[in-house]
Amino acid sequence: MRIGVQPVNRTLYHGDNLFVLRGINANTIDLIATDPPFNKGRDFHATPDSLASGASFQGRWSWDDDVDGAWVDKLQDDFPDVYHVVQGSRKSYGDDMGAFLCFMAVRLLEMRRILKPTGSIYLHCDPTASHYLKELMDAIFGKENFRNEIIWYYKNASRGKRQFAKSHDILFWYSKSKKYLFNRDDVLMEYESGMTAWRYEKMGKEPPKGKTPDDVIIMPSLNTMAKERTGHPTQKPVALYERIIKASSNPGDFVLDPFCGCATTCVATELLGRQWIGIDLWDKAHKTVWERLMNECDLETPEGEVRGLGIVKPDAIINFQTKPPINTDEEKEAVPNLPPKVIKYDPETPDERLSKPEMKERLIQEHGKRCEGCNREFDDERYLELDHKNPRSNGGANSLYNRILLCSPCNKKKSNKITLIELVRLNKKEKFWKEV
Repeated sequence: MRIGVQPVNRTLYHGDNLFVLRGINANTIDLIATDPPFNKGRDFHATPDSLASGASFQGRWSWDDDVDGAWVDKLQDDFPDVYHVVQGSRKSYGDDMGAFLCFMAVRLLEMRRILKPTGSIYLHCDPTASHYLKELMDAIFGKENFRNEIIWYYKNASRGKRQFAKSHDILFWYSKSKKYLFNRDDVLMEYESGMTAWRYEKMGKEPPKGKTPDDVIIMPSLNTMAKERTGHPTQKPVALYERIIKASSNPGDFVLDPFCGCATTCVATELLGRQWIGIDLWDKAHKTVWERLMNECDLETPEGEVRGLGIVKPDAIINFQTKPPINTDEEKEAVPNLPPKVIKYDPETPDERLSKPEMKERLIQEHGKRCEGCNREFDDERYLELDHKNPRSNGGANSLYNRILLCSPCNKKKSNKITLIELVRLNKKEKFWKEV
């Protein structure tokens, strides 16, 4: 598998992470560790007069306001398994969860593409949407690449009177393939008692260095007086992300955080001698990242130099970019549970920019309210669904000429596997074709 052009270390992109992720070449990132917004039904804001003052992120979602129709079309056409997760969650929970998962799906698909074959992703979430995100990540990364559900237990001073106190977050660890990196020796924990070491000494053997950590991390959350505290509304401890980075990357590897916020992942990565890329929409992210690197990463020497990078200035430490990178990949990669495909793109025409409702209207004008799979006519266009003559999984394009209208039974029978010709042949064999 071809390794893409390597990104530049200490790069912070300002803007929508979807455009930045699309601009990064495939197979270039070793680890993604990120803490995206949750669907908690409220928005979050940093405390005034803090380092992170002005920072905020969305915690509530709307299908009408936050979902791009092109995202839905892309998922439905190219990633039906992912689309079904989004739609299923939308039906069982509501439009807000569907909108949140659609937002995450198009970004997680890009994150998987840019990971190296040995790479991993750790997705931080809470119980509000964790079970929905788990199903989404199974569809994108493959359930066989699920490694751990890690519980971060931070205790909670407040006790609920009508339910158990909420005192943990969840981190999902997925690898891109079965050839993933896990540095067990770098994250070993001490045994809880000296009995194990004593037994080995009695047998004349060298005691083990430690034990493999549990999937429950007991670590306090940041209090208001913590030195690393920036005032960011959902800031996580650097130590928590250091453990992740030690386990799933080596010195010099590239670590990415697409929702870098107050730069906890960037700081932890810098402290451990890895390279990093951060992405965030927040206007003051550049200043916060720079100040945290100065205060917590020992980048500044007594002479005012920065590890050979020159005089201490934000631009000397951070490659701050307001435009996404330019993707130079020649090939795109599909998700693992779908066959790789070569899309046969047609010459650009105005038809390719039509929305699905517009395509449906054009097809009705040309062919009437008729299912092309069984030759039945319908009084109501709602009984007809848009599909492809030649499925996308077989290289079919999204152009109008490759579009058809099918009734629901024919659409289910055709799925995304057979062509219209094969569907008609099958319907005639099963005597489902209606002769005029």
